[in-house]
Amino acid sequence: MNVKRLLFIVLCFTVFQVEAQSKLKPGIRAGANFSRLTNSEEGETDFYIGGLLEIKLAKIYTFQPELVYSRQGGTVNYKIGQSLLIDPNDPAFNLKTNVKHNLDYLSLGIINKFTFGKGFQVMVGPTIDFKVAGDKPVFLSDDLVGFDIALSGGIGYAFSNGLTLEARFKQGMVDIYGDNNSQTNDTNNNGNYDEVKLNQLFQIGASYSFDLKK
Repeated sequence: MNVKRLLFIVLCFTVFQVEAQSKLKPGIRAGANFSRLTNSEEGETDFYIGGLLEIKLAKIYTFQPELVYSRQGGTVNYKIGQSLLIDPNDPAFNLKTNVKHNLDYLSLGIINKFTFGKGFQVMVGPTIDFKVAGDKPVFLSDDLVGFDIALSGGIGYAFSNGLTLEARFKQGMVDIYGDNNSQTNDTNNNGNYDEVKLNQLFQIGASYSFDLKK
């Protein structure tokens, strides 16, 4: 038998076996967001909701793409005198204000889920978040960055009826202002007054997957 033909038959058989053994389960997930921005004053409490697709590839491993709408943000303390490039000798130079940011993202996640025992799960994977709504203080000339790249990890417990209770932590990697929004003429810090503002998110919620074969 031709070697190429043999390899083709083996490949087809392998793909068939994977498809036969894998289990596809669509589902939904929702819960509470406890978010903040790094180097900020206060966090925000809101919600997330979205869909998922469980693709069980092995006894302990499930590949899980997700599409989730997530409301998050935080409150940032600004020295608006420096933002407006006021003379450092002017008393108004150190004038401060707190600004609340509401950031809504459509989050595409690629979650790798490992199941141990009857239902204990460990989840980890990257996400790409696209900002669909958000605000900024009027004294900033630049718009907020329209996307974020983050790493998510967490634990959960899955029940036999399709319900899973879970908790996750998500760390953003992109400054919401881009490369550290420049707000001051102070040459000692190379024109960058604000420290980096990254999204941080703690989620507590539940998901439910539907067994279409029942």
